Amino acid sequence: MTAQEEERALVAEIEGHLLLASAQEECRAAAARTADRLGWLTDPQREDLERQLETEYLGLARTSWHRTAERGEELRGEYEARYRTLRQQLMAGFVLLCALLTATTLLTLAT
Repeated sequence: MTAQEEERALVAEIEGHLLLASAQEECRAAAARTADRLGWLTDPQREDLERQLETEYLGLARTSWHRTAERGEELRGEYEARYRTLRQQLMAGFVLLCALLTATTLLTLAT
């Protein structure tokens, strides 16, 4: 692995940790807001509810991230295939143009 690849991997790992920390903070805040609306909860019930909501929220976030990553890979494949097709068409057009120019030049020189 090159130094540049190692740097990219490190940056990706750091971004992942930051994303997870942000999601955890968001879910804790959402769980606390939900528990606050249920003022009749005892402290142990409140903590249990917050823990369950945090687990559910993080699970949903993780599923969403996986779906987004999978869709990104699908789109990358589609765009790469389309790019290859366009590049092949462009090269074919360029070769045809060169052949036409060569034929025209040879016909002009022959007359």
